[in-house]
Amino acid sequence: MTTKRFKKIYIEITNVCNLNCSFCPATKRKPEFMSIDTFGKILNQIKPYTDYIYLHVKGEPLLHPDLSAILDISYEKGFFVNITTNGTLIPEVKDTLLAKPAIRQINISLHSMENNNTDNTYIKNILTFIKQAVSDTSMIISLRLWNLDDKDSFSFGAGKNSAVLQAIENAFSLPFRIEEASATDRGIKIADRIYVNQDFVFEWPDINAKEINTSGFCYGLRNHVAVLVDGTVVPCCLDQDGIMSLGNILKTDFSEIIGSKRAIDIVNGFNNRQITEELCKKCRYINRFDIKSH
Repeated sequence: MTTKRFKKIYIEITNVCNLNCSFCPATKRKPEFMSIDTFGKILNQIKPYTDYIYLHVKGEPLLHPDLSAILDISYEKGFFVNITTNGTLIPEVKDTLLAKPAIRQINISLHSMENNNTDNTYIKNILTFIKQAVSDTSMIISLRLWNLDDKDSFSFGAGKNSAVLQAIENAFSLPFRIEEASATDRGIKIADRIYVNQDFVFEWPDINAKEINTSGFCYGLRNHVAVLVDGTVVPCCLDQDGIMSLGNILKTDFSEIIGSKRAIDIVNGFNNRQITEELCKKCRYINRFDIKSH
């Protein structure tokens, strides 16, 4: 029997964050940091199912006090690591990040600066880091500006990001303006292994919200799955409170969890454009997937 393979598996090493952004509602779960022992056990269970792990669901992964050990264990077990961060702690952990070959990609959410007291030092530190990262390592960098609203176009709209985009342009001596080049594309390459990606403001699904969809397709449990900080396995990285818990990887084998009736029903439902979970019916992200995509 062929083992099901996922394009990526999210592992939430902490649900604690050092910022308070309006676009990212606080989780209802207790604040927690995953232990090294737990992380290693999870990697052992998921190893047959993927080569790529993403160290986030909620929380700021660079806050983890054992980040260095987490990256070492990931490398020893043959995983490629993606990290999504708000970037504020990069000056404190840059030496660790630059020294770890396990890291495949770092996504930096520059839009987090809108809701927090960041200054020019914030973007300067990030630009200095990514230059060194691309020079000294093989990692990929994605600079995210996911702060567009309905009034904005993909030209970043009304110049709301002009200052940060100009800083990027100056740092890399770009012969073009990012706003103009990205007018018809959500993401552009600005240098070797460095990308700027724009998108609309992200909205987390809320179980208490009104139902949005009764049918549709999603990649949850098809090419990705997530493990929360306490070991709870959920179909995707948008289930921030573990509402669609499929089981706990610390108590039940991962193979049993993804082979459970609930998990199979979710996958079969999406294959037939039928939504079986209440949280999925209240998720706007599902509208991004066209039926042709599968």
